[in-house]
Amino acid sequence: MAKKLCGTNYPVSICFIVVNEFCERFSYYGMKAVLTLYFLNYIGWDKDLSTAVYHAFSSLCYFTPIMGALIADSWLGKFKTIIYLSIIYVIGHVVKSVGAIPTVGSSDVHIALSVVGLILIAFGTGGIKPCVAAFGGDQFDEEHGSERQKFFSIFYMSINAGSLLSTVITPVLRSDVQCFGGDCYALAFGVPAALMIVALVVFTVGSGMYKMTPPQGNILLEVCNCIGFAIKNRWKRSKYDSKKKHWLDWAEEKYSRRLIQEIKMVLRVLVLYIPLPMFWALFDQQGSRWTLQSTRMNMAFGKHFTIEPDQMQMLNALLILLFVPIFDLIIYPLIGLCKINVTPLRKMAVGMIFAALAFGAATMVEINVVKSVVDPAPAGKCLLQVFNLAEGNVSLRMPGSDLFQEMIPNLQDPAQYETLPASGEDLEFQVTFNGKTSVCNTTFHQREAYSLILYPDTAGINCHVVSDYIKKNENGKPLLRFLSTQPEAINITIGEVSFYLPSEYSMSLNQTVDRGEYSAVSCSSPSGKCSELNLGLLDFGASYTFILVEESGNIVAQRMEDVKANSVHIAWQIPQYVLLTIGEVMFSITGLEFSYSQAPVNMKSVLQAGWLLTVAFGNVIVLIVAEGAGLEQWKEFLLFAGLLLGVCIIFSIMAYFYTYVDPDQLDKTYLEDSGKEEDDDDEDHVKKKSNDVKLNKRGKSTKM
Repeated sequence: MAKKLCGTNYPVSICFIVVNEFCERFSYYGMKAVLTLYFLNYIGWDKDLSTAVYHAFSSLCYFTPIMGALIADSWLGKFKTIIYLSIIYVIGHVVKSVGAIPTVGSSDVHIALSVVGLILIAFGTGGIKPCVAAFGGDQFDEEHGSERQKFFSIFYMSINAGSLLSTVITPVLRSDVQCFGGDCYALAFGVPAALMIVALVVFTVGSGMYKMTPPQGNILLEVCNCIGFAIKNRWKRSKYDSKKKHWLDWAEEKYSRRLIQEIKMVLRVLVLYIPLPMFWALFDQQGSRWTLQSTRMNMAFGKHFTIEPDQMQMLNALLILLFVPIFDLIIYPLIGLCKINVTPLRKMAVGMIFAALAFGAATMVEINVVKSVVDPAPAGKCLLQVFNLAEGNVSLRMPGSDLFQEMIPNLQDPAQYETLPASGEDLEFQVTFNGKTSVCNTTFHQREAYSLILYPDTAGINCHVVSDYIKKNENGKPLLRFLSTQPEAINITIGEVSFYLPSEYSMSLNQTVDRGEYSAVSCSSPSGKCSELNLGLLDFGASYTFILVEESGNIVAQRMEDVKANSVHIAWQIPQYVLLTIGEVMFSITGLEFSYSQAPVNMKSVLQAGWLLTVAFGNVIVLIVAEGAGLEQWKEFLLFAGLLLGVCIIFSIMAYFYTYVDPDQLDKTYLEDSGKEEDDDDEDHVKKKSNDVKLNKRGKSTKM
């Protein structure tokens, strides 16, 4: 007999299962939280490819549960399936972590290790997904149904607790711990790997206490075989016998009428699943497109606290824990008091509307976010800004152009980039200073950005062109570089980042530093004139050029802002997370509840598989749009919102014509069918029609 917890009816074994689930969910969500930025900043993929691979991985994680269910129910049993696939899971995490170590091979090796690791993780997490909760339920005796129900509540809490903690902790490990000269992705992946090892060890330790049931065959496999046989039989014999009322009735030669009737009921629900992937297409973009949006926003809360862009995902787990009891205990009862009939399908339709509104909010945020972005030059054009280092105003002219009509003051911060033709041939600039005109000839390449530096020499004004990096830093941190006007070498150190300027009018490399106030930056030069620089606030998303000039015997830094700082605060993302989480509560939780209430007991695993496939196909939709649409981000958000509203209309029409089944009547109907089968086998077709009529009469007529 299984050991109980402190005189209760709870088996001791469930402690190991709950801890295992907490560690596994921490492992999965912690790894996934930093995945998009890993693709972007470490692997070096662009935003669209990073999004596509992220959703390809997510999709695979929801295709593989079917494999796990088949292995557990038809071959190994739940316990061995969890053990063996958890080992694959751990190996995947280790491979993924090794791939994040810069010293291990080339970039191709990192990509290969990352892809292999993600595939193994997908098979591991997906394979054990349908097994762990069911295995926990198996630990309870049939008479302890209330305890089993409370266990599932605890189990669900452990999932959200693991998700919440991991999405807070792993982004901190990535950004705040520096290793190998940058963000420590190896540690951010290594900690989830360690948690998965703990999950496997804890689950194995409890092996002597588990109640294990042998494999009893997989109902999903039987359903597929029955459907396949019916289609095959109909194809062969429909020309000679067209009396069947339903295409599944062609399977009666091999399968029981009860099984066929159960499959019919399940298919009625699965048809309603067809529009559902679009909801998941929006929902799962929290970890991809919404995280990328976060990198272009102001992440500072006050002077001393900032949030990482990949930490915003924790809002969903936090809000779920808050909203589920609010909806169950307050909102739904209040709606009931108003005599409003809110059926499960109506809740799901409203959930879709809230998700669409969330993407409407994301669209508004995105429109404002891109205002601080420098638009790249179109084909055949380039971008140019001008720095005047001469001690006075200069006039700049381009023959045949009306650009640069106004005088350019000394050390003026350019207001914007100007668009110039870039044909690959020299462009002529006429620079006038103190009445003397100099000519500069420079070649520009299309779709590039440049700074034209005007500085004095013995012949008048000379020109020097440097390439600019106008894209915002993908991790949200500021970029900066230094331009020296001094005839000596200068070294500047900001934290662990060093800038070297070898000679007069030289430009340092563009490098990333942490966002913050830099009032005393270390600086050294042979003359001793440069000892400390005040750079001020280096803000999120900005790119700066600091020009080093001499004032009163000391070298000071004149600040130029090449790319504006992120002006939209990350708190503006909160409304879209709130709306999407409300949509999740009304759609996801209600959808599972509806599905389980509309099918026979032994068919619930089939509906679970169907539900997981809607998530998988939703991620496939994002993958296709991300790689194929080529839209501006705000237009893409608007497209998804519009598509979901359209799908919501289709779903509502389908739901209107759906007739609810009373689950309490299902078994009674089956018992009547079985009794009649035993009485007279010769009247099968007549009795089947009678039973179909009874089922229709007993079904509730409530719509949607």
